[in-house]
Amino acid sequence: MVLSPQTEADTDELELGIATDKVCYIIVKARQFDVKEGNADPNSGSDAIDDGFTDVLEDKPDDLVFRELTGFISGLDIEEQLNLVALAWLGRGTYDKTEWSEALTVARQEHNNRTAQYLLGLPLLGDYLEEGLSQFGRGCADESETR
Repeated sequence: MVLSPQTEADTDELELGIATDKVCYIIVKARQFDVKEGNADPNSGSDAIDDGFTDVLEDKPDDLVFRELTGFISGLDIEEQLNLVALAWLGRGTYDKTEWSEALTVARQEHNNRTAQYLLGLPLLGDYLEEGLSQFGRGCADESETR
């Protein structure tokens, strides 16, 4: 049996496998997480107003954005998690849209129970997911108009 390479028309019929609004939510939260920095003011006072509210940008072990994002990603079903990983790889350039099924296969083979931690380890996760969505002809601005 000889398999023919996927054509442009074939890739137009590919299914993303995760709702665009879920990906957009992750993009927003990932960008909030990415702007975090180390403890810039270790002698910070307890008054947020006096500190200029800068503590919210510090990366702390009990970070609410991190917990919210990991909880959301972990709450996705396995297929959604696999599609999310493959979408990040697509946006990063590891695969292109014609290799979508291969990206899903590799994501399935490498899947473990640490999907959220893996994805949050990608420093440009929000950008990768946004680029991946754009390759499917979708975007977050389009999604917000339908809400």
